Amino acid sequence: MGSDISLAAELLSEGKAVAIPTETVYGLAANALDAKAVAQIFELKKRPAFDPLIIHLASADHLGDYVKDTGPYFDALYQAFSPGPLTYVFPKQDIIPDIVTAGHPTVAVRFPAHPLCQSLLQKLDFPLAAPSANLFGRVSPTQANHVAGQFGDSLAYILDGGSAQVGLESTIIDLSQDEPIVLRLGGLSLEAIEEVLDRKVPYTRSSSSNPKAPGMLSAHYSPGIPLTHGNLDLNLNKVDRKRCGSISFCKKISGIPDQNQRILSPTGDLKEAASKLFAAMRSFDKNEVDVILAEEFPNEGLGRAINDRLRRASVA
Repeated sequence: MGSDISLAAELLSEGKAVAIPTETVYGLAANALDAKAVAQIFELKKRPAFDPLIIHLASADHLGDYVKDTGPYFDALYQAFSPGPLTYVFPKQDIIPDIVTAGHPTVAVRFPAHPLCQSLLQKLDFPLAAPSANLFGRVSPTQANHVAGQFGDSLAYILDGGSAQVGLESTIIDLSQDEPIVLRLGGLSLEAIEEVLDRKVPYTRSSSSNPKAPGMLSAHYSPGIPLTHGNLDLNLNKVDRKRCGSISFCKKISGIPDQNQRILSPTGDLKEAASKLFAAMRSFDKNEVDVILAEEFPNEGLGRAINDRLRRASVA
């Protein structure tokens, strides 16, 4: 683990897998044009091969090398939000291996804003395939030590860029069809996208066993302790409060020990809450907590993405 960009670039060029920081969460990266290197990602994460990956570029300067067409909406979105927490789905060029896209004729592309990640990408002459740097189905990492805790010495290197500022994976918008549709809610709000495009943009609520983009499966983000998302007043009546943990927006929950409560934003700021969500989910001690109760967040802005992650982490 360290902050040596040159070493990370060298290892990636040799076909090794390296954990990298982004402003959303940490990613497990490999050369996206090297199918053998990408296969390591699936092996290390224990990720099913039908779940596609996102490729990462410093900018759109060479985007045409990897995608066939960007469509009529990309320029406005790119100018407004990239680099940043927005991923675009386009028809892919043949240079992108099928293992990256799970056989789909489309590829997801993002331009991360984290300065260390930007510097790394600018050193490389290939894009990086990089899903979140965690075991498949578990909570995404927002710090380098979260990555180390799951993978230990099995990674060639962990590039430490501090805590992720956004804390939720990127929003994914499909631009491969005539009309845009959001495939995954994430670190950029639906309202912000709609304002730039000056139109309503639908988003998919369904999951798939053959998803077009990452993060579309119904069961995901497990904290390793049973989690129930929904009406706190109702769910509190079903548990032993002294053996219960809670994730709430801005208020304390009566009857739950203070040390077991995770209040994500006492000031009621959804951006702050989103940045702290995954760290909160992984912070509970199995010896002290039997179940985690998570309340329903305001279903607007980043609250939609928070509810989406909690719903898919939930056992009920």
